[in-house]
Amino acid sequence: MKTLRALIYWLFLLAWIWVLAACGAPPSVSINSPSTGQASPTVDQVSQPASQATPTLIHTPLKQPTQDGKLSLPATPPAEQPVMVLTTSSTPMPSPAPALPPSDWKNWPVTPVVSQEAVAIYQKGLAMGNDPTAFSKVGDCQNITNYFLGIFDDPQKYRLGPYSSLQPVIDQFKGSFSRNSLAVKGGFNVAAVLNPIYADPSVCNKNETPLACEFRLHKPSIVIISMETWWAKRPASIYEKYLRQIVDFSIQQGTLPILATKADNLEGDESINASIAQVAYDDHIPLWNFWRAVQPLPYHGLTPEDPDHFHLTGLDSKNDFDDPKMMLTAWPVRNLTALEALNAVWQAVNSR
Repeated sequence: MKTLRALIYWLFLLAWIWVLAACGAPPSVSINSPSTGQASPTVDQVSQPASQATPTLIHTPLKQPTQDGKLSLPATPPAEQPVMVLTTSSTPMPSPAPALPPSDWKNWPVTPVVSQEAVAIYQKGLAMGNDPTAFSKVGDCQNITNYFLGIFDDPQKYRLGPYSSLQPVIDQFKGSFSRNSLAVKGGFNVAAVLNPIYADPSVCNKNETPLACEFRLHKPSIVIISMETWWAKRPASIYEKYLRQIVDFSIQQGTLPILATKADNLEGDESINASIAQVAYDDHIPLWNFWRAVQPLPYHGLTPEDPDHFHLTGLDSKNDFDDPKMMLTAWPVRNLTALEALNAVWQAVNSR
């Protein structure tokens, strides 16, 4: 009898331990730091429904500075190295958010973090009729199709090399890469794309802004907003005000914005990038930290002979992403990290 009681006792104890283990905290989504490769902590926000795929975003750094400050290139990764790995879990997962405040935007990852709120914007847009195979660009001369992303609609103009896992996102958005956005033009800034006077009268309606015209005609599900041009003597608060209007309009249309930081510091105090990070943080939308991506490059990716320190290096470079020399200039890095950002967002919104 004593033996039977002891057996029952130990079975009960093991069952209780199992129950306690099942109530432990769920695993969290993490983003690898582009400079250290270490996973950044996450902030718990909105729990994700059970039994949905949860993305773990992995950004592969292009290069890292050594301790003496010199640039070193990592060994070529294997051909099938993933930019994103999707795992499934039956446990509710927290919505990922930047672990750092906007004031520490320099340490935000290059590849965006995708929140549950961002997923909701995207899903709302699909219900409104937005095209899941279309994305748009909003910006100035650094977003013109001839230089920015347009190559991905022509397989003869690029080689993915070790980034071949990005081919599905290229296939998904075929046609949008080389499309001339009505919200992109040299000299455009955050105020211009909201002004009907700058809209193309041949295709846009009367009193329609370039931004509204682009959305009406293309119905993008995602939009990359990269606004470098600004008046040096105008405060960043004015820039931020107009940027919020662009983001608010995009969200109203169900088009998920991806905000981009800029490589230059024409304003002198880096307040524009800080404002961009603040808007992304406040609205829980993805941020592509392009500024961080170019920091390891010579001259931080800016043309040294350019007195304005605005133009990016490598304008005439071929987009051969398996060529280490090419990846020392800013334009190939810009195209690659933008594609990685689009891929991370697209994968995330379709996995929850």
